[in-house]
Order: sequence, then structure tokens, then C-alpha cells
Amino acid sequence: MFARELSYSAALSPHIVDIVFTEKAAHDRSAYLRELIRSKIDEAENDEVGYDAILLGFGLCGTAVVGVSSKRLPLVMPRAHDCCTLFLGSRKAFKQHFSENPSTPFSSAGYLERGSGDDYLRESTLSETLGINKTYEQYVELYGEENAQYIIDTLNPAGAEQADNRVVFIDVPEFSHLGYAEKCREIAEAEGKEFVLLRGDIRLFLKLTRGEWDDDEFLVLEPGRQVTPCYDWDRIVSAGADDAT
Repeated sequence: MFARELSYSAALSPHIVDIVFTEKAAHDRSAYLRELIRSKIDEAENDEVGYDAILLGFGLCGTAVVGVSSKRLPLVMPRAHDCCTLFLGSRKAFKQHFSENPSTPFSSAGYLERGSGDDYLRESTLSETLGINKTYEQYVELYGEENAQYIIDTLNPAGAEQADNRVVFIDVPEFSHLGYAEKCREIAEAEGKEFVLLRGDIRLFLKLTRGEWDDDEFLVLEPGRQVTPCYDWDRIVSAGADDAT
């Protein structure tokens, strides 16, 4: 999904950046994607090029990066719940647009290019990364019937159904000329859905590829430390315990 954004940013970087992409559908299988990321990390660490760091172009993405670690090189990733944050340019913008409706479907140039049919949309993984994606029965088991009902009502406020009928397109200015926003609008309106256009920002991609990894927006893991979720709006990910393996 980041093919254009990362390629563009890498081309502007003062550093040599080799990009390896994973297939789009891998996001739907967290365990599979986690193992795929681990295999790519191993390949990079064993490559004779001799890299200085490994950059993860992922958010927390549900649980896909949880437990991921490197053996020899620093591992860097943005503090993001999912790819919406990177498309929008900050977790503040992500919170502003998605906090009240965590399952709002969204799209981007990458989804239109590499999707087909109904596959042009993706739901945010915010509910999963905040741990609020359980069923009523699971909440009953954890907290009792009265508390479970309160949680369900709180997570599904009035107006949530209308919000689910929206399609959000994040339009990155550098690629607006491709016309994907209008194409997405046509598809959404043909399906009877409300189309919402948000302005994107590639600043996080640029910072990632330029090596500008300030602690407020990026997690830099020392070798052996695991990616650990914080389930919050601020840090999002942290350096967990050493990987015993």
C-alpha cells in the first residue's frame, strides 16, 4: 500500500534505502504477516550489503508486529496504530478522524491500484490495537452482564451506523494527479455510500527514510528487544523484553 509513498521518500533521502514490499493481503492474516516480517528482518541482517538499520513501514497493524525483534541491527518503526496514521502524517490527525469511528472504511492510491472489486477499501485496525474488538459474550465473561452491556453501548454510540456507511479516501498531494480520489468517489456513490476526502501528508515516510527518528514519533529498538503494544493514543508501541529466541 505504501509503494508510491515509500519509493518517493526513498528517492529524496540522503541515504541509500533498499525497499522490500510485502503483499497487500498479508495484512488480513496477522500471524502470517508477523512471520513474513521476521523472515525479511533475518534476510536483511544476513545480507552482505551491511545495513545500518532496518525500517518497518508498518503501524501496529492489529497485532502483526507484536513480538517482532532483530538480532544485530536497530529496528525502527513509526508510532502508529495502522497505515492511516502514516497516510495522514501524524497520530494526532489519525485520532481526530478515526477515534470515534474506529472501523470506518478508508482507501488510498495504493488500495485503488492494487485492489479489485470490493477490495478497494480497508477497515482501520484501531479497535484491535486498542483491545476493544471483543464480542458481547467475551465482555460478559470478563466483566459481567451489566458492565458488558455498558461497554458495548459505549463502543457503539448513536450515529455509528451512519459513520460505517462512509468511505474515507486519504489523498496524498504528491499523487493527487493520478485521479484515484475521484475514482473512489464514483465507486462509493454508486454503492450508496457517503464519500469523505481527507488530505494526506507523507511527512512520516520522509522522516523514516531520512533517519529523523525522534522518540515522539518513532520507536527505535535495540537488537533483541521486542515490539510491544501500549494500547494507548500516545506511545502506541514500546520496547519490550529481550527476545529469548
